[in-house]
Order: sequence, then C-alpha cells, then structure tokens
Amino acid sequence: MSTDLLQRARAVKLAIFDVDGVLTDGKLYFLTDGSEFKTFNTLDGHGIKMLIASGVSTAIISGRTTPVVERRAQNLGIQHLYQGREDKLVVLDELLAQLDLDYTQVAYLGDDLPDLPVIRRVGLGMAVASADAFVRQHAHGVTLARGGEGAAREFCELIMRAQGSLDRAQAAYL
Repeated sequence: MSTDLLQRARAVKLAIFDVDGVLTDGKLYFLTDGSEFKTFNTLDGHGIKMLIASGVSTAIISGRTTPVVERRAQNLGIQHLYQGREDKLVVLDELLAQLDLDYTQVAYLGDDLPDLPVIRRVGLGMAVASADAFVRQHAHGVTLARGGEGAAREFCELIMRAQGSLDRAQAAYL
C-alpha cells in the first residue's frame, strides 16, 4: 500500500461508489419483461457496512436508474443515492455543499470515462482493476480486485486502515 494512498485516505469523510463495473461486474442483465437484475458481491457489501460503522459517510452516483440499486443502497445503509445522473461532477458539488465537505475529504471508486472527472477532482480517486485503461492511468490508485469481485471491499479497507479503524472492526469477529 503506497504511502500516498494512505495519506489521501486519512482525510476521507465521504466515500462514493459508481455501480455498474464497480459494485457489479459491469454486465447488464435484462429479462424478457424488460426488467433487469444485477449481481452484487457480499464482501463488498460488508466492507461498505464496516466503513459506515467507522464513521465515514457513503454515497452512490450512477448514470443509470434501477430499483435494484435503490434496494441495495437501503440494505447496506448507504446514506446518499443519486441515480440517472450523467454529470457526476455536478452531483459531487451538490453533495459537498450539502455535507459541508471539500474535495480532499472525498474518496471515489469508478471504472469508466464518466467517472474520470470525479476521480481526478477528489482527494482519493481510485479505479477498479477492470476499469478502462485510460481511467486507470489517471486514478490515484487501482484496486487489485475487479469490479463486482471485491474491489469495493479493498477500497473500504484501505480507507479504514489509513484511519486506524480496520483492526478494531476485524477484531470484533475474533
């Protein structure tokens, strides 16, 4: 773990996640009735719950809108959900004004070009291992895990490790 990433993660008060390709494997599944479904990783989910319990606020910003994401956000306790928002930087600015935070206090995990403006603006902007190569190149760091396969857990644990809350969270299970 690089010292730079840990330094950036120490200041984080808000962690933001993209959905498709980050909390999922990026595939879109459509049923014949027009509805869709997504698969989520339970390791990622527990990582998000631990991060919230450590005192870090969480948000989802997604360009797509689906009831499945709303249900997942509710199940995990994610406090801020923005769907159907193509310009993620505008949403970021709205959220920062609402929470009275600045860019250095935000971490973002994304995978594709619409995520890049936010990745480049926040204090800790990361890409998943399966992200677009150009996005990976411009992120502060890249997870070892692919989107939907533990990348969000890795991201959450990085923040918690930097803030000194990971050992305590894990010790609760011993």
